[in-house]
Amino acid sequence: MSANELSNAASPYLLQHAENPVHWKMWTETALREAQAENKPILLSVGYAACHWCHVMAHESFEDEATAAVMNELFVNIKVDREERPDIDHIYMQALQAFGERGGWPLTMFLTPKGEPFWGGTYFPKNEQYGRPAFVTVLRTVAHAFHADPERIARNVGVVRRRLSKSEAASSQGFELTLDNINQIAPHVLGAMDKADGGLNGAPKFPNTPILELLWRAGARLNEAPYREAVRLTLEHMSEGGVYDHLGGGFARYSTDERWLVPHFEKMLYDNAQILECLALCHHEFGDDLFSARAAETVGWVEREMTHAGGAFCASLDADSEGIEGKFYVWTWDEIVSLLGLEDARFFGRFYNASPIGNWADAHYPGGVTILNRLESVRPSAEEEARLAPLRQILFESRERRVHPGLDDKIMADWNGLMIAALVHAATLLHRPEWIALAARAYEFITLTMEYIDQEEKKRLAHSWRAGVLVTPGLALDHAAMIQAALALHEARNLRGASIQSRDYLADAIGWAEALDAYHVDAKTGLICMAAKDAGDVILRLSPTADDAIPNAHPVFLSALVRLAGLTGDEKWLARADRLFEAVAPALGANVVGHAGILNALDLRLRVKEIATVGPARATLYEIALSTPFSDRIVMDIERAEDLPAGHPAHAQAQMAGEAAAFVCAEGACSAPARDAETLLRLLRAYSDRIGSI
Repeated sequence: MSANELSNAASPYLLQHAENPVHWKMWTETALREAQAENKPILLSVGYAACHWCHVMAHESFEDEATAAVMNELFVNIKVDREERPDIDHIYMQALQAFGERGGWPLTMFLTPKGEPFWGGTYFPKNEQYGRPAFVTVLRTVAHAFHADPERIARNVGVVRRRLSKSEAASSQGFELTLDNINQIAPHVLGAMDKADGGLNGAPKFPNTPILELLWRAGARLNEAPYREAVRLTLEHMSEGGVYDHLGGGFARYSTDERWLVPHFEKMLYDNAQILECLALCHHEFGDDLFSARAAETVGWVEREMTHAGGAFCASLDADSEGIEGKFYVWTWDEIVSLLGLEDARFFGRFYNASPIGNWADAHYPGGVTILNRLESVRPSAEEEARLAPLRQILFESRERRVHPGLDDKIMADWNGLMIAALVHAATLLHRPEWIALAARAYEFITLTMEYIDQEEKKRLAHSWRAGVLVTPGLALDHAAMIQAALALHEARNLRGASIQSRDYLADAIGWAEALDAYHVDAKTGLICMAAKDAGDVILRLSPTADDAIPNAHPVFLSALVRLAGLTGDEKWLARADRLFEAVAPALGANVVGHAGILNALDLRLRVKEIATVGPARATLYEIALSTPFSDRIVMDIERAEDLPAGHPAHAQAQMAGEAAAFVCAEGACSAPARDAETLLRLLRAYSDRIGSI
């Protein structure tokens, strides 16, 4: 039996297990062939670098010689980084749920030598506890069943395969794609929101940005304050809670309680990208400096701690340091007093809920520690904030000397695309053009390092890169998210202060859209498959449509297609979007609220306004257009009227643009030219009022 192969991996998660006595293999066709040759079942373990319970199971079982010996004797053991291979993770997570089990990580699945799932679970304790069998007992039982009862194994495999292959379209009559239908859903979503603490009712609390966006858009359509107030309340409590890092910036993955106080301390790039956009929209609407401050601090964290030397953005920060979850982030009262002195510690504690008894206790901190938060304090005055700022800096600098949580420095095309677009969108609303340069630098890394031309001369993206190793082929979301990034940069490319290199971002977007259509569309259903058609190591190509923590490819691509149509003037992209909306309609019929992302894309399709700024002296008009919320506008900026696409509704009027003019278009018709800032602002308000109530 071969030894542990993971020292050859690029993934930080796999490298964490390179010294295990388990004979781990990476997910390859060679590993599957070995299982077939030896007629051994496969033990598939899926996790990720920032996963706390993955670490627990590793320390208990995978580092234990006796447990590893049983694993090595009975199974071919394969370890997968779910971030590096989300397509593999999705297949087997869906299989686990088909068995009636709750999903989660670590994912522990048992497969036939051909990779077919026949049983599984998540975390298994080393020793029997709380009615759960010991992991070694599970291993021996499963291996015995595989060899002694092949008919039962075959039945399990068949049941799961049928469930995974079953199209949602077969069980639903679909969803009528109208704003009226979305409007009928909005009150139900609002009713599920926590009126005291924000977010959906109950615990744990996740940011759930597709739901927040659905409410935000409902507020525009229905002109009713409670929808956007629910978003404001959620973001306010998140921004003041312990789920936010008040010293270093950035949001943790989720809160374990209903008040946003106690986070699961890992920080993910994709979460912070989506939250950043929400903060920018909320600040634009309400003018609350809390939201602009949290946005700036979060970007500061991304630039300081999450940016690779090449300019792209790293994946995540671990929840643990020194083997203890949250140790990097929490404080004892004595630590605060020793750094600030008693008087300043008491002053600081009034605002950040710090006291001798603390606000959180667990097995590692039975005496209680403090998770910094401002949930129970009033907002500091300007004078109080001036005193608090240097105190935070003292604590931050002291914290920097602690052992830091592990950084997963994988560069992933999809998560980078989300953050690039978010930086551009936030920059336009918060007047921070330097963030666009940060986004453009990351974009440049992705295109130079992760783009390739395939055998069919298609321009495609790898999924991830680390230490010179690319994971190919890329997934649907890689292309969809980078299309969004390209279009955001294309819109903002001429903004003063952005300082980005000239590049044909629009051509990039078109190329990636063509590749997505060529490699990821299921010809039978019209849906988008996660995996490419030339991904040879997946047993099924699934087409998930529902929202998840990481955005689904369908709504991201749908929104991109709408924007691509507006920026190119080519109606074929809008027709493509409409075909995809028809394909996802049956899935919406089966679970409407679970598809908030697609509803948001539909809202964009039906209510978007296009703003064209034309002429050599258009800079002021262009900046006003860009400062309009990105959620429902497309900005086309051109110097010469003849460069406006022939299919654009403003094409004829643009010939009269002169030195500067802006045109606001919706539903195929355009306004008269606005030649000054006041006229354009008035037009934008009028269009927002009109299309808001369509």
